[in-house]
Amino acid sequence: MTDMDEAALNGIAERLAHAERERAAIDPPAAKAGLSVADAYRVQMINVERRIASGSRIVGRKVGLTSIAMQKMLGVNEPDFGHLFEEMVLASGCACPTKTLMLPRVEPEIAFVLNRELRGPGVTRQQVLEAAECVTPALEIIDTRIRGWQITLADTIADNASSARVVLGDQRTPALKFDLASIEMVLKKNGETVETGVGAAVLGHPAEPVAWLANKLADFGQSLAAGSVVIPGALCRAVEVMVGDSITAEFTHLGSVSARFV
Repeated sequence: MTDMDEAALNGIAERLAHAERERAAIDPPAAKAGLSVADAYRVQMINVERRIASGSRIVGRKVGLTSIAMQKMLGVNEPDFGHLFEEMVLASGCACPTKTLMLPRVEPEIAFVLNRELRGPGVTRQQVLEAAECVTPALEIIDTRIRGWQITLADTIADNASSARVVLGDQRTPALKFDLASIEMVLKKNGETVETGVGAAVLGHPAEPVAWLANKLADFGQSLAAGSVVIPGALCRAVEVMVGDSITAEFTHLGSVSARFV
């Protein structure tokens, strides 16, 4: 149940969509309009429905706020989620145009590709691993339509969880082949190591946020479809990027993924 009327929610959704189209940041809608979390998810869904109506196709979801540090920063005790559309997915080694983004940052993640539906409630980590066709290295390119990244939880949820692009690696690995919690990652920017991380950084295990998401979607009458790509959260802090930067994330056992920003 949302707190605001549909006309007000549609207005906020349009402002966010316009900001993305025109690359013109807006003030945080939560502070201005008193947006609740329920309101924010409705705003997100209004823009999701608009994109689908215009011909876009959902290929998966992202989970955000999966680190304790980020949850504490925003004063929450659970993650959030957003939608991934076909046009947002890039291949490793790609040249990503920065002219389509505003304030991009990059996060290394372990992406899941599902070979069967996951429908909550009651989905477990083990069920996620068994339902996964594979895992693959990923770079999530997050961005914000909110001025200066001055966001609250409601702001980022309304803004499709600050998602922009996802770069998927070439190597596919069975999800049960290795202990994903112990996978180590090195993130390099322009050839120099800037961050490291491990799979356990996301709720103790990368499959845990996927289970959370499947169960959360049940509240909306939705599920994770077979074939979905799910990126479960960052293994380290987000790194700012600009024109000329090159980013590579190297994962033990899982391979690497890279992108150039042009």
